[in-house]
Amino acid sequence: MPRLSIHDAKYRRLLARLREAREAAGLDQIEVSRRLRKPPNYCNRVESGERRLQVLDLGDLARLYNRPLRFFLPDTPSESGS
Repeated sequence: MPRLSIHDAKYRRLLARLREAREAAGLDQIEVSRRLRKPPNYCNRVESGERRLQVLDLGDLARLYNRPLRFFLPDTPSESGS
């Protein structure tokens, strides 16, 4: 089974959707890190691909951004409805 690289197109799309959802929620990276009780550079490192995102952290981010998990997954519509 091939290992998913942070440079893989699907992972890059995940990172773009994270950034999109954060901005739509009106939050900056520092505020996200603070709300998740992570180091101040956590959100920046995740969105830049420097830090690999853990699945449980994705759930926390989805709740914070008020988005369903499927919003962040590859090959799904970007709308937050249904």
